[in-house]
Amino acid sequence: MKKRMLSLVCAFISVAAFSQGIQTAADFFKTVSDRYASIQDYEASVSITAGRSSMQGKVSFKRPEMLRIDFSDPAEQVILFDGDSLTIYLPGYSAILEQNVGMSGVSAATAQGLALLKRYYTVAYETGQAAVPLDDGSGQMVVNLILYRRSASEAFSRIKLSIDPDSKLIMYVEATTPQGEVYKFRFTNYALNTGMVEQRFLYDPPSSANNYSNFLFAE
Repeated sequence: MKKRMLSLVCAFISVAAFSQGIQTAADFFKTVSDRYASIQDYEASVSITAGRSSMQGKVSFKRPEMLRIDFSDPAEQVILFDGDSLTIYLPGYSAILEQNVGMSGVSAATAQGLALLKRYYTVAYETGQAAVPLDDGSGQMVVNLILYRRSASEAFSRIKLSIDPDSKLIMYVEATTPQGEVYKFRFTNYALNTGMVEQRFLYDPPSSANNYSNFLFAE
């Protein structure tokens, strides 16, 4: 009887010790959200792929919701959100697109944006909590999370996040629409809490370009 009791106690101890090493996907996602909550500003190189189209540039972010992307490919293209309005300059079309969207109109990589993902998507590990190479042969190790939408109203049916397990920074995003369209974002060369000034988000597009206001709702 004592041997059985001892074996049972040992089994419970082993299970408890094992469970302490397990971090659920939701818990890991929260550490990422907490990490972004501590970031006041950042810059990073970004590459964006949509179908056969690809773009390269530098993204700048400052809390609470100021975002700017200066593209090197296409050259001189700019996307700017200053907290109230969205401005897109398309040099190839000599066009300036402007839209007032309000403070909640754009969710960048922020704790608030991640919280919204958690609310509208379920979070799971792709294969497990162990880090794996970002690409075949890559030295960049990441933990892969898969987010599945909770309702059909969300724009993306599936989102993959590849996260550095040490820095808790998002290195790669792959978002898939219900129609099978895939958008890929890759981030490198992060620079955090640089003391970025708000003037970084002032932009004066060329006066010769055609201006289109409220383009999101134009018929």
